[in-house]
Amino acid sequence: MAQRLHILEEKFLKTVKENNLIQANDVIVVGVSGGPDSIALLYCLNKFKNMLNYKIVCAHINHLIREDSTDDEKFVENICDKLQIPFYKKRENIIELSKKLKKGTEETGREVRYNFFDEVYKKQKANKIAIAHNRNDNAETMLLNIIRGSGMSGLEGIQAEEYGKYIRPLIDVSREDIENYCKKYDLNPRIDSTNKENIYTRNVIRNEVLPILRSINPNIEESLSRLSKIIKEENEYVKLSTQKVYNAKSHISVGEISFDINDFNSEPKTIRQNLVLYTINELIGNTRNIEKTNVDDILKLAENNIGNKYMELNQKIKISVKNKKIFFTIRK
Repeated sequence: MAQRLHILEEKFLKTVKENNLIQANDVIVVGVSGGPDSIALLYCLNKFKNMLNYKIVCAHINHLIREDSTDDEKFVENICDKLQIPFYKKRENIIELSKKLKKGTEETGREVRYNFFDEVYKKQKANKIAIAHNRNDNAETMLLNIIRGSGMSGLEGIQAEEYGKYIRPLIDVSREDIENYCKKYDLNPRIDSTNKENIYTRNVIRNEVLPILRSINPNIEESLSRLSKIIKEENEYVKLSTQKVYNAKSHISVGEISFDINDFNSEPKTIRQNLVLYTINELIGNTRNIEKTNVDDILKLAENNIGNKYMELNQKIKISVKNKKIFFTIRK
């Protein structure tokens, strides 16, 4: 009789299938810190690689924040040697680098981590990067976004797939399931002691806020996971509707996109908000540092419909209303 799969493995396969995360002949870079989440992900991906016909390589970044961080590095390297998985590592002093860049250590660490994953991705000619985010991480992220005043996009939380490149096969797995999996198979993952220190907002949410919410709703992480999926579906509909309006009503020239002001103002507010962001992204390739207040100011400019009025949005974009049109122009 075949041995029954662990619940974590069942959820892993279900998530992979439902979201079409892995195809035959994929080459997947797996980000592995040495903690329970990433070790469970590594073992799971290794277990099913022949069945699903894909290759995996491991990427480990040593942030040099904790005294025992090099032990984490050796731990992951030894596992990869045992499982015969190609192993890549990098050391970066995140504290020193964050001071130099004048950024927080969390933000700096994330940038260094993903940049290194991309390096390995290119070197190995991979087509996927697997990240070990789980259902608890998703709940924490959603609550963080709510606290920061995020819009609907923030309520999407962490999705199983992003940009056709990043995959998260454990996103529907609870942290409890991960810990039980590691215990059952004697994986002995490394434990990051800083996770218990409330020096980061995420840790406060993990260690204080979520336990309170759990006392009200024992299934709070599962509930937030369902909400993130619902929001994702609704946001996809809005994005599709926005794209249709853009394709039908935009007037495109070099360095400039415009709309007839009456056509623009006749759309529902949600579409207009998303149309602003979509247009800016089409012009400069991103919407970084564009806040909701910026979008609201652009909508007011359009609604007032007073000729020869304009506003400058950061150093890249100028928005103006003239000749019964609203113009989005790259600043020279």
